[in-house]
Amino acid sequence: MAVVATLLMVAGVAIDQAWAEYGDVVLNRYSEANGMRPVIYPHWFHRIRFRCKVCHSELGFKMKAGGNDINMLELMNGKFCGMCHNNDIAWGLENCHRCHSGLKGLETGIRGGHKAGGPGVW
Repeated sequence: MAVVATLLMVAGVAIDQAWAEYGDVVLNRYSEANGMRPVIYPHWFHRIRFRCKVCHSELGFKMKAGGNDINMLELMNGKFCGMCHNNDIAWGLENCHRCHSGLKGLETGIRGGHKAGGPGVW
């Protein structure tokens, strides 16, 4: 999909909607109910830069899809994503479109499946 999007952009075709790619986490428990697009969290983008323990141990994210009750109030209070997305470490929460970029109707979950092939079940 990313290759197609790149080719369309090079050809001058406007793309105004994002989709979730393999490994992305879609968060839509509260988004659409509050008039926002679903959040697409690029897990692998973050995983390349940080060890698992940064988010799953130090920031408190549970190792289970849908296991975290994330909402904007929690983020504004500096929890979950708000611990880094604070205009100091990463862009701030006022950049709504950067996270709320999913197509309407996307369901909460991990694209491509949420079960690991290893000994653990996530």
